[in-house]
Amino acid sequence: MTLKDVKVGNSTKVVKVEGEGALRRRIMDMGITKGAQLYVRKVAPLGDPIEITVRGYELSIRKSDAKMIIVE
Repeated sequence: MTLKDVKVGNSTKVVKVEGEGALRRRIMDMGITKGAQLYVRKVAPLGDPIEITVRGYELSIRKSDAKMIIVE
């Protein structure tokens, strides 16, 4: 299951961050690392981006990036 599939109002835990190079590093620099707790706050009206809470702050992430984040 990926972060893109998590419904609004649900919490989840990061299992793995896929991808490689600069894109993977950028996601991890935002605090989305293995074991991090994520809470899906809301989704934009057209479905992109997704707003999540991670490590005490709000973050908006694109669906294409959310597909690379494997969660429980």
